Amino acid sequence: MTRSTTDEAAVPPLPSPKERRRLRKAKSLSEEEVAAAVGVTRATVRSWETGRTSPRGRKRALYAKLIAPEPAVKPPAVKPSAVKPSVVKPSVVKPPAVTPEAAAAAVPEAAVPEAPDLPVAPPVPEAPPAAPPADPPSAPAPAPAPNSDTRSGAEAPDERRVSPAEAFDELYARTAPGLVRQTYLLTGRRALARESVERAFELAWQRWPEVAVDRDPAGWVRAAAYEYAMSPWHRLRRTHRQPDAPPTEPGKRALFDALLDLPPAYRRTLLLYDGVGLDLPETAAETEASTPAAAGRLMTARAAVAERLPELADAAPAEQSALLHDRIGGLARAEHVPVPRPARAVRTGSENKARLWTRAAVAGVALLIAVTGLTLHTAPTHYEQPISPPERVGGVPPRGGPQKLTAQDLKLQKSLSEQLAHGPERLVPQLE
Repeated sequence: MTRSTTDEAAVPPLPSPKERRRLRKAKSLSEEEVAAAVGVTRATVRSWETGRTSPRGRKRALYAKLIAPEPAVKPPAVKPSAVKPSVVKPSVVKPPAVTPEAAAAAVPEAAVPEAPDLPVAPPVPEAPPAAPPADPPSAPAPAPAPNSDTRSGAEAPDERRVSPAEAFDELYARTAPGLVRQTYLLTGRRALARESVERAFELAWQRWPEVAVDRDPAGWVRAAAYEYAMSPWHRLRRTHRQPDAPPTEPGKRALFDALLDLPPAYRRTLLLYDGVGLDLPETAAETEASTPAAAGRLMTARAAVAERLPELADAAPAEQSALLHDRIGGLARAEHVPVPRPARAVRTGSENKARLWTRAAVAGVALLIAVTGLTLHTAPTHYEQPISPPERVGGVPPRGGPQKLTAQDLKLQKSLSEQLAHGPERLVPQLE
């Protein structure tokens, strides 16, 4: 589980770089084995042992557990005649299994300059393992209950299975309040932050079989909430066009304005690395960018924020990251953000939306089938050639020929036909 801006996760302390190397060799672990167990490259493990960088987040916890010295186990003070001597075998720390998908998803960090190391919160001390007690005298086994079924011989499990709703409610109660504050710093809008977080958890409940087996369910929900909150379509909504009023304190107001003036991608990178506490490869993976691109965005965002905050301009890179983490966490805790709805209401709303979309899809398919059937019923069964519409024909010359005779022309024609022509005889036709 990664750190949030409101709840500091306990991180185990790490010895000095030389002590890290000595502990690794004392356990007969090579750099390749440690890198495969933690999920990084061999060059990264070497940089941890030389003191150039330090692990962060889950990788820090895995690395500290891997090289932790074995606790000394003192045998109990018992009489030799009371118990038989036994040999206590030291526990062997096995590196956690790494899946091929996680190893393939690991981003190589050898060619990329490491980000400055960030200070982490002091760890919560764990109680040392208790010494094995002496073998107690054998006690009679308790009699089974009258109604218990002992025919199969199977023992009842010690822990009851957690239902999906209970697991979702536990994740929601642990991460939703802090995630609303993070999203508020990302958008500057309280109502949009609450809506984004609730929308992300509704989506997580719809895909709970996928989210439940994810290696970081809180990171899955955080990525979904950030994506919804940074959507440019919210600018078309009247209620989310302008950010909310900034804090009244000058220092917090300067940091708030500096964050909102950054481009969305740079603001998200700065919030994930210096606010949430992810390392550089995890930040690059969540922002869907390469590790060098994420490092460039982080440095540019830090420089832009340092121009607004004088105390950051003169600090070293490591101190600058620690100051930013404290200032961002203080700004998130100081602001009054709306409390998200109960987990049960979110689950019910997710189920209602899924049911509504399912009914809408079924109605659409039914309407499509009805329209298709009506078309097939009313469509003609054979092809009929359409009649061409009449068109005006142009370019044809006018029809020629004798014109209509007038009355004078008819009179002249009649006189010519009745009278013989006076001319040479050879031209007069002879009628026989």
